[in-house]
Order: sequence, then C-alpha cells, then structure tokens
Amino acid sequence: MAHTLIIGAGVGGLSAGLALSARGERVTVLERAPEVGGKMNRVPVGGRFIDGGPTVLTMRHVFEKLFREAGADLDERVRMRPARRIARHAWRDGSTLELYADRLRSRDAIRAFAGAENADGFERFCSYAERIYRNVEAPFIRAQRPTATRVLKELGLSALPRLMRIDSRRTVWQALGDYFPDPRLRQLFGRYATYSGNSPFLAPATFNLVAHVEAEGVWLFEDGVHSLAQAMADLIVERGGEVRTDTAVASLLESGGRVSGVRTEDGETVDADAVVFNGDIAALDAGHLGAAGKRAVAGHGYNEQARSLSAVVRYGVAKTSGFELAHHNVFFSDDYEGEFQRIFDERGLPDVPTVYLCAQDRDETGQLDEAACPDGRERLYLLVNAPASADRAPLRDADISALLERTVDHLGRCGLTLEAAHERGDEPRTAQDSEETAWTTSTPHDWMTRFPGSGGAIYGPAAHAWNATLQRIGSVSKVPGLFLCGGSTHPGAGVPMVALSGQMAAESVLEARTSTPRSRLAAISGGIWTR
Repeated sequence: MAHTLIIGAGVGGLSAGLALSARGERVTVLERAPEVGGKMNRVPVGGRFIDGGPTVLTMRHVFEKLFREAGADLDERVRMRPARRIARHAWRDGSTLELYADRLRSRDAIRAFAGAENADGFERFCSYAERIYRNVEAPFIRAQRPTATRVLKELGLSALPRLMRIDSRRTVWQALGDYFPDPRLRQLFGRYATYSGNSPFLAPATFNLVAHVEAEGVWLFEDGVHSLAQAMADLIVERGGEVRTDTAVASLLESGGRVSGVRTEDGETVDADAVVFNGDIAALDAGHLGAAGKRAVAGHGYNEQARSLSAVVRYGVAKTSGFELAHHNVFFSDDYEGEFQRIFDERGLPDVPTVYLCAQDRDETGQLDEAACPDGRERLYLLVNAPASADRAPLRDADISALLERTVDHLGRCGLTLEAAHERGDEPRTAQDSEETAWTTSTPHDWMTRFPGSGGAIYGPAAHAWNATLQRIGSVSKVPGLFLCGGSTHPGAGVPMVALSGQMAAESVLEARTSTPRSRLAAISGGIWTR
C-alpha cells in the first residue's frame, strides 16, 4: 500500500490526512508540537484552556462533507451551535452596534444605529457580496490551481463578464463607500479583510465576499475550536492512519529525483511515496527542510513586505465590568486607516489599536456561564493586529508592554474595565507560562517560533494585488513527490479555506499516483483565522 507522509497537523494537514485515509490510503501525520491543531490550539491560563487561534467556524459544509466521506457524522464528533448574534461592535463615542445571523434583524439594527440610507446600503451590500462569492466560487475557490489561462478556458465567453463582477480593481475600503455613508460601518465591514490577514485599504474589493460567507452561518464550539482538530486526528487513526506529535521534521529526503520521505530532528528516517507539507511555504523557501523544499517553491517565495498580518494576543482569566460583553466583540479605533498604515507601511504597532475580544464563557446573548465561572472570572481573548517582522525588526518587550497599556486604555474609553489586565507591570509572556498566570501574551516572535519562516505572519502572504489568487501556489510543488497545503497556498487563509487546500493536496497525491482518471474530491458542495 502506498504511504503518504504529512508534515504538520494543522487543519490543512489533518484535512489531507482524513481525505486520504477515507480512500483507504496509508497515512502518517508528523507534528512538532505536543498537540494537533496548529493555529487551532489551546492556551493554558489560570488553570483553564482558552482557544488560542480561530474562535468560530464558517462554511461548515466543508467539514460536513469531509467527515461524511470518512464515514462519520460531524455533529456526533464535534459539539457546535449556530451563532445568532455575530458580534457586538463599539466605538469611543459610546455607540454600539450588534449584527445578527438574521439579515433583516441586522438591517433593522443598522437603521436604528445610522439611519435608513445606511440600512438600504446594507441590503445592497449583502447582494453585492453574494454576487462576488457566486462568481469566484467555481473558477477560483473550488479550482485546483486557478490561472488566467485556465479561468478563461473553463469559463469561455462568460469569463470576462464574471471577472468584472468580482470587483478586483478597487480596494475593499473604496467599494464600501458605495454602500455606507457612515464611516463606522465602513470600519465594521472593512474588518472582514483582516480575516485573511489583509488591510481593507490595500486588499481588492473581492474580499467583501467574506461578509456573505459569514451571513451563511457562523458556528461556535461547545468544547473549543481545538475539539475539531482533535476529532479529525482521531478519525484518521480510526481509519488506520497514524498521528505522531512531538515529532519535528529536519529535512526532506530525495531519491531518483523525487521526494521519498523525511528525516526527523531525532535522526529517524521515515520513507514515503508522497509527502504533503502543511505549513508556510516561506519555511521551504528559506531552506528549513533542505534544498528539495527550496526548489519546490522556487519563484513563489514572498518577502517581508508581502506578508499578511501578525498579532499580539492577550489571554486572560479575569472579571470585567462597565461594558456588556457578547461572545464576540470588536472595539474600533478612531483612526482606522492610520492603524493599517502603521502596520503595513511603517512595520510598527498601532497607536490606538482596534481590539477583537472573545469572551469565551459567554453565550451569544452575552450571558456568562456561571457554572464555569463561579467567581465571576471569565476566559478572555484579546487580539490586536501587528506587523509580521519578527525576523527583521523584532518588537521589544517595552513595545509590547506599551501596546498592552494602550489596549487597556482604549477598552476603558469604550466603557470596558478588565481586572488586572496589565497587573504588576509584567513583561509579555508566552503561551507556555504556568497555569497560575492570570494573563499571558503571544507576540509576532512567538508566532514565528511556532511557524518557522513566517516572520510571525499568521495568514501566509497578504493578498493586496488584484490578481493575488492567480499568483498563489497550488498543491503540486515543483519537485515530484512533494505536495503543499496550508494558508500560504491556494485557496488561501482561514479555517475552511485551509481545509480545502488539504483536500486539494490529497486529490493531487491520488492523481499523481495513477494515470487513470479518478473522481475528484469536490472542494465545495455548492459554500478566518476567523476573528
């Protein structure tokens, strides 16, 4: 039986492994961390676990199909519930706005918040976002490796009209001006560009499709997002595969002009007929896995200026007061454009950061789970965007400490007080702190350490060019026997997209193994680190 080796047990690698094991293939997944999940990890703080990366799931049907083809039911393996409230948004002027899964309810909330003109604009924007999604789904998202030639060939005479309808020649922010006179709403919907690590002032307006993806359903995890990764790993093992943690790969092995396995950092040789690399292609380009990996992505490496966002994330268990938190909350800065200029142009931290806060012990109405928090101290996840320059211009501890102080001040000006959010003047901490620590911090340097070659970028390369999708590398590398998946490959960043990349890598492994046509793994049946 042919053997496929997968490097990295993030969602892409697990998706590839599950898709292959479902076909009866022999699969081994190697993961350098103590647990599976990659960015879908969990962080120990205050004696409890907090989701360390994405906090919700969209495009649920991608995973339903993946589990179904492996002979399992997603609902029986992972406990989730639909989110009826999407998020609560706040500004320094005291204004707040909630958006809902119900489009009509969101429209009414926007009308009460900003008037009829903006409510009408919201209706038009929803139709516009859906139109973009429908036009990119088949030729771009679902296609193995879209190129201009392939898109024109597959779409024929309909290609140019459809390409015109994806709004790729202006930015997200420019397009939002057509729908929302209120700048606060442009901030709110422009934030969707950050779901894939982009600036709304640089990313093509095509990324407005994210609003439609979210409108089709957002799901919350009863046992944390890590439960999805663990369920996928368990299912791989049940189907005869192997998942090994605490096993770092040092280099790729070659034989006869193709990749033939790996050597671990412990000196073990693991032979394979095919290897799937689930990680940032920047690591291969930098030579982290040897010459073969570097050749595999030649011409697709990206420099510091092309990187997506990084983040400073503060995890804590604490009491809150003064602001009625929902499960998901966003506290916007007053200078949104200046915030992204500071990050992408100056490679610095924002003066006043927009803060995403996930109150993980609250339900969608904002009700605190008193059984889980008998003393009123709840699990909090605070994320602030940051530059991915940890290898070139690492942030100083003093820079991070000052940012955290500005973050707490900004939340306070929006009405939220956090108990001991920056207590004792403590220096930034890593996710490996003891369980007694009330607060711990992950920085761009921590992300870079966990994901070598990235410089701290969480989403791979940024997509700030109109043709970024056509430039992204696909699942087939330039070296036979080596295949690719992850957020730096097609179709891009975000949990469902990375899962699709894993399925595409599995498809490519099978297609390369035989010249006999086989049924394709459909990436989408019909529909970030999501923040």
